Amino acid sequence: MNVHHHSLWPPPDNANCHSRVLAGAVEMNTPFIALCPEITRSNALTLTDWLEDEAVTRYLSDSRNVSRMIEQVLGRVQLPILTHLFNQGGRFFMACDQHDVPVGFVRLVKTGSNCEMVLVIGNRDNWGRKLGASAIREGMKLAFFEMRAEKLIANIHPDNVRSLNAFLRSGFVPHSETPTIKSLVMESARYLRLLRESPAVHVADIHITEVDKARLRRLVDLEPGSEIFELEHEIERAVVVDPRKVAEDVVTMNSRALLKVDDEEREVVLVYPEDADDHAGKLSVFSGIGTAILGYKEGDTFNWRMPNRTCHIRIGKVLYQPEAAGHYHL
Repeated sequence: MNVHHHSLWPPPDNANCHSRVLAGAVEMNTPFIALCPEITRSNALTLTDWLEDEAVTRYLSDSRNVSRMIEQVLGRVQLPILTHLFNQGGRFFMACDQHDVPVGFVRLVKTGSNCEMVLVIGNRDNWGRKLGASAIREGMKLAFFEMRAEKLIANIHPDNVRSLNAFLRSGFVPHSETPTIKSLVMESARYLRLLRESPAVHVADIHITEVDKARLRRLVDLEPGSEIFELEHEIERAVVVDPRKVAEDVVTMNSRALLKVDDEEREVVLVYPEDADDHAGKLSVFSGIGTAILGYKEGDTFNWRMPNRTCHIRIGKVLYQPEAAGHYHL
């Protein structure tokens, strides 16, 4: 898919700072994408392969030598991790599927209170398989919850119909147009409203109680930094229910549940951070799996990105739920 205005590769000091980037095809079959911030040498080589494909670079308006530039850097810099090089002037993420295979990239460039998204699906084999919508969702989550943008902008070539449709279906609205660029925008208030009112296709609803939401909201507001933006996102998208009416098979705070994480069965209790004890199976809601299971119910299965890999999680059984037991004080 093609979205442009900032380069894939940070330009040299004397380069045109308004060079534009490609947006390839957006839609793909598996609706799961994780945005991985670590960029390895292998990732960089994959990028050069994508950029050698004329179909991928059809709407790329910055230097046609980007691939060669990356190869030259790989020759000069003998490091296994190149994240710092790709994050100059913005934040760069590899877009990976549920098997942790890179299928594209997302770049977010913040200027003032606004942020611009560049999204590219690099391998033509993945075009038309509905991964683009998931990549857009993940980019919006980062832009609004972690980077605290007020507006998210996508600049797309008018002929790039696939990309235009993907962003429009994701809730972006037209902002401006020139013969070479259509600018689409998503404002923070609209994003939050759509998150609550129009759940994404293929993403399961989660439920939290009014009491849990209030407590978690206070904790999130007090927590410095951006490490818990995933939890904030889950709180905002959740269906809020009366504690006395929540289904007894939903994982609420202080629930004990039997999980299957990949091939490992685990019995855990979902707790507030001050009660966490890994040895006792008490998982903080701030932890990766803790955030992941909040609000899901028995039988739900889903993929969740941990720091170094994507996990497949299944809620096997809710063994204890405070609300079902009438323990509303927990």
